Parts: sequence; C-alpha cells; structure tokens
Amino acid sequence: MASVIHSFDPPERFVAGTVGPPGQRTFFLQARSGNRVTSVALEKQQVLVLAERIEELLDELLRSTGGEPTIPAVSPVSLEDNAPLEQPIVEEFRAGTMTLSWDPGDERLVLEVFPYTEEGVAEPGTPEEEIDEPEPEEVLLVRLPAGLARAFSKRAQSVVSAGRQPCPFCGGPMDPAGHLCPRANGFRRTAG
Repeated sequence: MASVIHSFDPPERFVAGTVGPPGQRTFFLQARSGNRVTSVALEKQQVLVLAERIEELLDELLRSTGGEPTIPAVSPVSLEDNAPLEQPIVEEFRAGTMTLSWDPGDERLVLEVFPYTEEGVAEPGTPEEEIDEPEPEEVLLVRLPAGLARAFSKRAQSVVSAGRQPCPFCGGPMDPAGHLCPRANGFRRTAG
C-alpha cells in the first residue's frame, strides 16, 4: 500500500498551536498551502523538542557557514504568526517519529512527521537489525526556508510556555487548585 504524503514545499503557513484550556490542551502541527490544510496531533513535549532541535540545527548551520545571510540568527518579525489555527481542525494522524534535516541544495529545513504506531515501538535492548519498522500509511513532509523555521520555533516555544505554570518545588504542572506534589510528600501545593 502506498503512503499518503502530505507535502508542503514551502507551506504558506506552518505553525504549532493548541485547542482547549491549559491542562486539557491538544497540540497540533498545522501546514497550509492555498485551501489545503493538514493538521497533525502531537504531545506537548514533542512540540518543545522539535522547536529546540530546529534552533540547534539552524544555529549550527549559522556557525558552520560563518553567518550565511539566508539563515537568520533570530525569527524575522515579518514572518511571525500569532493567529489561531485554521478551522475546522481535522486530525490526519497522531505524530510518532519525526526527522529533521537540512537540504543545502535549496537551503531548506526538511521535517518529516510519521504517525505513531504500536508496531513501531521497540522493546528496550532490541538490536537494531531486529527492529522491523512498518511502512507508514501517511507522512507529513514540510520543507521550510530558514526564516520560516525560526518563526515556527519561536511560536512553538511560546505555545508550550502558555500552559499551566510549573510547580516551584517539583517542576510538574500546577492546576489553579494546586496539585499533589511529590516533593511535599503527597501534600497539595497551591499556586500563589
């Protein structure tokens, strides 16, 4: 069976966003070109790690090229996007593995997002040659110029930090009514 590839090269818009109140948010990657919109659900930690890895990759490229003018050091203000996600949100799949690379030929960051599958989860200690990765049914492929990648990363970090505040003692998320803090031996800590 052939994979469905949701390809955006480059997208008119590529953002991370959420739906729902803090503590109950669902995170999405969303790409749009014209009327075609693809939304992929993922975990908060995946959004944060993706944003961090994009920054690290672009910073390394900037260092190795001696300040290549096509790679901005910070997010260009003209590319920042704080608008809400496109509606209606139709989840194509839930993200599992993601790959990130740089295509020097056309100076684009290449992001591939593969769906989460139970078959794709390997037991710890399994030798690589014994891991049989299934062919994905769908893939989100996004090719971003460096400036758009920086803007995506800035927004993604902002979206992640807009949630519940961390507990000053354990670092876990605090609900408005507090939370059971492991550092307080199970007693409830409250915000404020």
